[in-house]
Amino acid sequence: MLKTLMVALAGLGLSSLVSAAPLVEGEHYTVLENPVETRVEDGRVAVTEAFWYGCPHCYDLEDTLNAWVAEQPEDVAFQRMPATMGGSWNTHAFAYYAAEQLGILDELHADFFHAIHEEGRRLTSEDDIAAFFSEYGVSEEEAREALASFGVKSQVNQAHARMRQMQLMGVPALIVDGRYLVSPSTAGSLGNMPQIAGALVDKVREERAD
Repeated sequence: MLKTLMVALAGLGLSSLVSAAPLVEGEHYTVLENPVETRVEDGRVAVTEAFWYGCPHCYDLEDTLNAWVAEQPEDVAFQRMPATMGGSWNTHAFAYYAAEQLGILDELHADFFHAIHEEGRRLTSEDDIAAFFSEYGVSEEEAREALASFGVKSQVNQAHARMRQMQLMGVPALIVDGRYLVSPSTAGSLGNMPQIAGALVDKVREERAD
């Protein structure tokens, strides 16, 4: 039997939904068969974005998602997880975690997207990535060391294991509390994804309060 989550949608811009209509499990979001560890230990509600730098839909979602994240209260923990589906997907996952290790991720993240989708830079080789990283105050040698480090490799492997556990078939995707999955198809559009994720955050709050 489908479970429903009643949410007030007025003012949220959910073009595919009617104001005050129910969100329906299996229609607007799905429940993961195997919940994943959120790695949030302070009781906050985790919202995880699975993405790939080479994905145009992920790039298109960035501004809307970032605006939504900026409005969230302290009990919401937003985290990103680069998708690993082989080839350049894995290469970009290594780039993501290497940038994080080097302390340049916050500055570099949006620019990495922009370079691929607006400047036509593929950034799929170690040389290209090291050169790109060197624009952010690290040497190409430091970039190469980070890309090849055991710590970064471990993080990529962990991301891959989490993706398999989620049984993700594509990106972008938003996973709330390690249990509820929102995709462009279930949300009706990219723009609807953050708002539906927000309604699911409310659902988690209510569940925890019971």
